[in-house]
Amino acid sequence: MPTFYEILQDLRQKMREVDPQEVSSSQKANSSVIILDVREKEEWQEGHVPGVLHIPRGFLELQVEELLPDKTTPIICQCAGGIRSLFAAKTLRDMGYEDVSSMSGGFKAWKEAGLPFEVPQVFSSVERTRYGRHIRIPEVGEKGQRQMLDSKVLIIGAGGLGSAAAYYLAAAGVGTIGIVDFDVVDASNLQRQILHTTDRIGQPKVESAKASLLALNPGIRVETHAVKLTSDNVEKILKPYDIVIDGSDNFPTRYLVNDACVLLQKPNIHGSVQRFAGQVTIFYPRRHGSHQGPCYRCLYPEPPPPELAPSCAEAGVLGILPGVMGLLQAVETLKLILDQGQPLIGRLLCYDALRAQFSELKLRPDPECSYCAPGKKFPGFVDYEQFCASR
Repeated sequence: MPTFYEILQDLRQKMREVDPQEVSSSQKANSSVIILDVREKEEWQEGHVPGVLHIPRGFLELQVEELLPDKTTPIICQCAGGIRSLFAAKTLRDMGYEDVSSMSGGFKAWKEAGLPFEVPQVFSSVERTRYGRHIRIPEVGEKGQRQMLDSKVLIIGAGGLGSAAAYYLAAAGVGTIGIVDFDVVDASNLQRQILHTTDRIGQPKVESAKASLLALNPGIRVETHAVKLTSDNVEKILKPYDIVIDGSDNFPTRYLVNDACVLLQKPNIHGSVQRFAGQVTIFYPRRHGSHQGPCYRCLYPEPPPPELAPSCAEAGVLGILPGVMGLLQAVETLKLILDQGQPLIGRLLCYDALRAQFSELKLRPDPECSYCAPGKKFPGFVDYEQFCASR
């Protein structure tokens, strides 16, 4: 029977090895090249090559085909010193992968060559337990959960939509949640606004919301803005955040939020409800610098007259419905944070609760929109008269 060293020598003759400089050059020249780190989790947490795919050697056969289904993908295996990666490369070749090699010297040689590496933020035991179900999802993993913890989301309105969205984003581990609302908790809110409780009637909604969110997840940060949005403060309030969720119930606020998001190039996750119907979409016309979808003004250039825009207080709303739509807003928020799936950009998702039916409408940008059309100069904010904000 051959010894370990004889097997290793045989592998080195049969498997292609590349040095760290060659690996770095290949990674820069070809974005499809995958550097596969087969070290154990504790080793990976001490430092790793930027952009690597991490699969511990013991899980390689179980996970690699799910994560790398295309067996023509160029793969460079990497470990700590260049031995485990040779065995991993042999395994991948036996599984049918066509272009496999091993990095000589491993991560140790990479560091000694002065090439860049990352040291990830390590989750505490409490965080690992709390977010364990997320971390197990390949599309999320530790990287995605860290993106959630590093993200900042602003929620306009601590009402029905904002309550549901905020609760689940806090539970998911969105690191900073901002809430804008200048109202106080009223008994009529409690039929749908689940952030608030009976004993908080009369308290500012933002303080009630903060207490509920921190009770659920003390590891996040909640920033409160107990002000009415106006043309004087909207840009300053929205600017620090990555994503804006519009759960407002009046047209003047919707237009201010839309216009500020267009100016600041931030995604505006819009929701609305009335009686038994709800709608959700993402207004993000300049995503990644391209004109991919409309803004709110592409659909409604100006607010409607008051008689055509009854508030929820006037028209009524099924209390559970804002929860459904607010959760959809939260789902779209996480998709943007994780850069996963197909976000509702240019698509309006409509829900009819009585029919238990979803439908979708295609939304197209207005090429002449005075706010978001390419080449248009931002015309400024407008403080519209309050149309449907009954108090």
